[in-house]
Amino acid sequence: MAAWFTRSSGLARLLSRRTTKMASPAIFGSGLGPLSSDPPMPAPGFGASSAGECLRSLRHLGSGKAGEMMSQVDDRCGDQMLDFPGGKVAFVPEMRFLPASPSERINCYRVLDYNGQTFSGSRFPEVGKEVAVKMYSDMITLQVMDTIFYEAQRQGRISFYLTSNGEEAINVASAAALTMDDIVFPQYREPGVLLWRGFTLHEFANQCFGNKLDYGKGRQMPIHYGSNRLNYYTVSSPIATQIPQAVGAAYSLKMDGKKACTITYFGDGASSEGDFHAALNFAAVLEVPVIFFCRNNGWAISTPTTEQFRSDGIVVRGQAYGIDSIRVDGNDALAVYNAVHAAREMAIQECKPIFIEALTYRAGHHSTSDDSTKYRSTDEIEHWRTARDPVSRFRKWVERNGWWSDAAEEEHRGNTRKELLRAILIAERAEKPPLSELFTDVYDHVPSNLHEQEKLLRETIKKHPVEYPSDVPV
Repeated sequence: MAAWFTRSSGLARLLSRRTTKMASPAIFGSGLGPLSSDPPMPAPGFGASSAGECLRSLRHLGSGKAGEMMSQVDDRCGDQMLDFPGGKVAFVPEMRFLPASPSERINCYRVLDYNGQTFSGSRFPEVGKEVAVKMYSDMITLQVMDTIFYEAQRQGRISFYLTSNGEEAINVASAAALTMDDIVFPQYREPGVLLWRGFTLHEFANQCFGNKLDYGKGRQMPIHYGSNRLNYYTVSSPIATQIPQAVGAAYSLKMDGKKACTITYFGDGASSEGDFHAALNFAAVLEVPVIFFCRNNGWAISTPTTEQFRSDGIVVRGQAYGIDSIRVDGNDALAVYNAVHAAREMAIQECKPIFIEALTYRAGHHSTSDDSTKYRSTDEIEHWRTARDPVSRFRKWVERNGWWSDAAEEEHRGNTRKELLRAILIAERAEKPPLSELFTDVYDHVPSNLHEQEKLLRETIKKHPVEYPSDVPV
């Protein structure tokens, strides 16, 4: 009889009965006799009886063969709704596939137009004179720094460099919305974040020249900055590795009850890496205070976004993983500031991840190893460099408030250039880290294999001294 009961046709007939008395003891008791101790119970059915009532009725049967019916009835009790982990899902009789992309693209949040005027009706946190002036002056400093270091590389004085041209607002405005307790996991185009936090031009120069004052002791490529003092993790060359690291650090902040968050920056190309997807999923499931900040500048080196993905940008990926997400104009300093300011509050107060996609444009080459005119037109570059320049747009707003002038501009640019050139001369002449530093700072006690490597290196230098830099102390 129990075998008969499991058949779907028999189950349907049973569940369709509407009686106030219990069904045959032979069916529910599996031949064990009447269940006299059980009170009368409504038979579960479709329509008027809810899925919850149906399940409660079956649970009333307890263990035995009748209890085994639970798994078979679960899917039949709710003909309108499936109570599935994560929430209830409605049933529909029509077969409908989700469209490959929505008919309308997700909107982009903006405060300032291209003339530096705020849109009518726009509301945002008040940005005072002190913060606004520092934001703009740091954006200028970043421009000057990029120009001079890029020229230094072309002169052969440093080996590598990349600029933040066109992305100055992303750098500085996002940093202004954070606090020093927030931990930064950068990619390689966020020196403005470090600049805002107090990293000096001398510190930038020391790192690019890899001298003994460089915190990385000359082991890293130029622009791989880092500062323990400023809660800014050292830049890592492999794409996207910093994203899951930021999630882990955020989980630590959550466990320690800290009122702070982490923020990780990355480009659109990094969203094609596995680390990106693993990080977003972990952050959503663990509910950690992290801000994912994607610089969608249209190009992953020479690969356009149209050849990377078919989705509506990257903001939809945050939503797909169950993360509150927003798209913002990355060339609008006030919009970036507002978005990060709000994201930080949500991440900390509600202890959850937030995803920001900033639409911008890399107005310079990807790095000194790249010539972007080989894969995009000069007219396109020039249009973004001039008509949509984030620095000039923000300057118009600051000037309109009476906080900036041509005289202030000339003075700040001139002073920054002088200070940076002096920093470069000092950093260039400074002594390099000694050879022994190549083998330290990993283990408390240097293991035998590293001792052997150092010995072999020194022997090689003695045999081929002209092949080894003369300015590095042996």
